[in-house]
Amino acid sequence: MKIHTLLKKTAAYSALPLVLAVASTSATAQTIDVKITNLTQGIYFTPLLVSAHASSANLFSVGESASSALQAMAEGGDISGLVTTVSSVGGVSAENPAAGLLAPASSTMVSGLDTGSNDRLSIVAMLLPTNDGFVGLDSWEIPQTAGTYTVYLNGYDAGTEANDEIVNGGGMSGVPGIPANPGANGGENGTGVTTTESNQMIHIHRGNIGDTDATGGISDLDSRIHRWLNPVAKVTITVK
Repeated sequence: MKIHTLLKKTAAYSALPLVLAVASTSATAQTIDVKITNLTQGIYFTPLLVSAHASSANLFSVGESASSALQAMAEGGDISGLVTTVSSVGGVSAENPAAGLLAPASSTMVSGLDTGSNDRLSIVAMLLPTNDGFVGLDSWEIPQTAGTYTVYLNGYDAGTEANDEIVNGGGMSGVPGIPANPGANGGENGTGVTTTESNQMIHIHRGNIGDTDATGGISDLDSRIHRWLNPVAKVTITVK
């Protein structure tokens, strides 16, 4: 689903280290619950994709070029291509558990995801408002021991689009601009922060620059609301 359509309706693993593991009995990682919390002040997550897959597969790899499917997700919130990718390698996915956008300070839950023989967990969603920013967990190894585990996720830049910070309703791959500002708390008539992207590989996002000019300036984003520091998400995984 394209993000502009979603808004009309409703409006690596460079994750930080594993910080908590409450072990109980040994178990094969076949069924997991996944809780995702948006830690940002003013950034929304587009429909999330939570996937279990084999160690030979990746949704993205930091330092490498984005696939066309990842680009579509990072620029427009479209996870359909990545869903197809996961399915093609025998993986399983939970799509859009929040049933729309995940707002700042909000959480969503995937319950009872049967991972089968898959032993890696990946999570992605576009960050709005950004040009091609996304929250990501890449091929996290699902523990074989039952318990509760917590990881923190970074915001990444897909490297596929210049971060001009102009909200213009874009969102198709290769089309400059930001699809929308869901919080409606920015400005307009920005001239653009930049027209080029020097790092075209997937990398840690610099964060939005923004400004405080609601009727002009270089950005349509508010620097007091739309800037962030990593991590941007907390994920709690319960292995049963």
